[in-house]
Amino acid sequence: MRLVIADDHTLFRDSLRSLLTARDFEVVGEASTGVEAVDQAKRLQPDIVLMDLAMPEMDGLAATRLISAELPQVKVVILTASSDDDDLFEAIKSGAEGYLLKDLEADQFVALLQGAARGEPALTPLLARKLLTEFAKPRATAPTAKDPDALTTREMEVLETMVEGVTSNRALAKRLGVSENTVKFHVRNILDKLHLHNRTQVVSYALRHGIVESNPE
Repeated sequence: MRLVIADDHTLFRDSLRSLLTARDFEVVGEASTGVEAVDQAKRLQPDIVLMDLAMPEMDGLAATRLISAELPQVKVVILTASSDDDDLFEAIKSGAEGYLLKDLEADQFVALLQGAARGEPALTPLLARKLLTEFAKPRATAPTAKDPDALTTREMEVLETMVEGVTSNRALAKRLGVSENTVKFHVRNILDKLHLHNRTQVVSYALRHGIVESNPE
């Protein structure tokens, strides 16, 4: 897996690079500002950009929005010290594939990164629950630009299963009794039809607009 590290603290980048390379990740670039992060993403086309939030010139949220819009094939995972709920919600709305705190244990951090490479949201259970709670809140207006009615019956079944917390291709395939390639096809169609970037956004969108109801259990 090819990674770019975007963080304005040199010592942290050095430590993170050492950890990642020891676990067989390839760090292909580093950035100390949001502007550099966007430039590195465009030039190097990494699999994942590990993005800090607080950086000079352009913050991590703005950089994430640009990368998500211009380079949808590049995943952005926020890696930050901020446990503020608003930062979490805005990061996902901006297109981030995940939100990780810098106090994670190394093994859990690596496992979540590996999951992100497979298309799974990089979120700890606590942060995932916060997202589900936030985006399950009723909203006064319904969406107009995105049409959930365009989803097929099978795509709705995939979406409902994802909202239940089953998001990896393997788990979805097992639950629905289809191949992983079929799951990838349906997920790609859902993303395209709803004009969203990743599975975390899909789940959030479905809950926020009442397309699928959350299970309180």
